[in-house]
Amino acid sequence: MPTTFNTAPDQQAAHLDRPLPLGPSKRPADPADAALWDLAATVCDPEIPVLTLADLGVLRDAYVDGRGAIVVITPTYSGCPAMDAMAEDIVAVLSHAGYEQIRIEKVLRPAWTTDWMSPDGRDKLTEYGIAPPSGDSAPGHHSGPVRLSLSVKCPHCGSLKTREMTRFGSTSCKALWVCSECLEPFDYFKVH
Repeated sequence: MPTTFNTAPDQQAAHLDRPLPLGPSKRPADPADAALWDLAATVCDPEIPVLTLADLGVLRDAYVDGRGAIVVITPTYSGCPAMDAMAEDIVAVLSHAGYEQIRIEKVLRPAWTTDWMSPDGRDKLTEYGIAPPSGDSAPGHHSGPVRLSLSVKCPHCGSLKTREMTRFGSTSCKALWVCSECLEPFDYFKVH
């Protein structure tokens, strides 16, 4: 079963058969494409297994053409170590469903942002004990007053009396925080 992965993810997705949206992706309307999307959307992030790739917003597109199934994913960071595992998991799910020709495209532009995370994904993070990103990303897109960091809500007790212990958590997309109320440490999914 031929499976291909692009080797130049820094290229814009211009080589794809259709353009990617600049914002969060949506499930395709075409029934065959939607069925492919639904399968790819079941794959979970290997670093945060309560989130699917759709919840996380890294699943950018899925469609079927004369060459087979094409799934487009965007990493949360350009060096995200989980991307290969995500791609392999997508291939496993699609192969099991009977797809024979599978192409996984990894694209860096437009860059992923926490704004693409679904509301369900944010809720799942909280239930899992990880504080979801708070606020919008990309301060360069805003005009007006200087933006300040707000308190992060503790996923355990809901208190806003929290503080950052270290900017670097268990993965590069998380920071370690602690709650002054319940005294529990917790991961915070950084805004970017």
